[in-house]
Amino acid sequence: MTSARLPIAGLSALLIFGAAACGAAPSTTTGASGSASSGGVDARTATSAADFGGLDKLVEAANAEGQLHVIALPPSWANYGEILTAFKAKYPKIQIEEETPDASSADEINAVKTRKGQDRAPDVLDVGQAFAVSGAAEGLFAPYKVQTWDKIPDGQKEPTGLWFNDYGGYVSIGCDAKKVDPCPTTFADLLKPEYKGKVAMNGNPTKAGSAFAGVFAAALANGGSFDDITPGIEFFKKLKDAGNFNPVETTPATIEKGETQISIDWDYNNAAYAPIMAPKGLDWKTVIPTDGKYFQLYAQAINKDAPHPAAARLWQEFLYSPEGQNLFLKGFARPVLLPAMIADGTVDQAASAALPAVDGTPTFPTDEQAKKAQEALAAGWGAAVAG
Repeated sequence: MTSARLPIAGLSALLIFGAAACGAAPSTTTGASGSASSGGVDARTATSAADFGGLDKLVEAANAEGQLHVIALPPSWANYGEILTAFKAKYPKIQIEEETPDASSADEINAVKTRKGQDRAPDVLDVGQAFAVSGAAEGLFAPYKVQTWDKIPDGQKEPTGLWFNDYGGYVSIGCDAKKVDPCPTTFADLLKPEYKGKVAMNGNPTKAGSAFAGVFAAALANGGSFDDITPGIEFFKKLKDAGNFNPVETTPATIEKGETQISIDWDYNNAAYAPIMAPKGLDWKTVIPTDGKYFQLYAQAINKDAPHPAAARLWQEFLYSPEGQNLFLKGFARPVLLPAMIADGTVDQAASAALPAVDGTPTFPTDEQAKKAQEALAAGWGAAVAG
């Protein structure tokens, strides 16, 4: 996987996006090739908590499974460390297996495909929206609607529940102000000679959602559009040719070691580094570039062949509860239910006030535009930047 203040009223406008009880005693069977059921309900085909007979029955079914397998959830990313801890405390009968925290969205999709029918397959996914769309098209996900489904804006969910956005952020520029002076504030700044060898990204844009967004933001800053990501690819070629591009992928460790002094990443990642790095003597600053504003959300999905299907569904219910959404917010991520929580008074106001400042209302590429951009990156990124 430095914070200026934004009034709650501004956040509300900013984040208004796009547009059966069972009487039998519960019994449970689990396994990669089996099913999990409670009161005669097959958890693999359950599309809501109501199918279990309510949330309490879903909890019973998930407790009986006793396990949840997650992948690609770094503890410093969107506050996932605290989120996982809170889930474990709330549901102590469920053991969480955490695998490969630094895996990319592409790695997650690959794990679903290659481990189909295996107990070690991931139960749930947290992926960039482009990967959510492609995974749904490939038939990898199970439809499910959380109890707060109606509060998720229509433009932020697949209508049948194959995926639904959970939290997001803006592409930002993070900088160690003790090593870099002045810190860059725009994409144009990044080409300046004083930043030679200093500009990194969080991953490869053909695999990682944050890096994909970084190229899209660079495109918007250089005459591109949602229909044309090519200027973003060309920008990074210029960055490499100038000697400014640093191929070391950003992690907390590379920042602490001084290997990453400038990082293009989500604002919630960059903002979260500041309190982590301050005791280590770093002054990590975060700014949202004015010449390339790009906002995107990550999506949740349930593996259609999840070995622990009830626990997978309970995990989603937790993430989309006020508790789960406020924990994302505490990690500087903008939760998808923020407008609804502001309206009903369940928002953590201190956390919302700590978000990095930004003006304007976000716009989003369509699924087709995102797919076209992915294809362009797959075709052009290696020749432009690798080697």
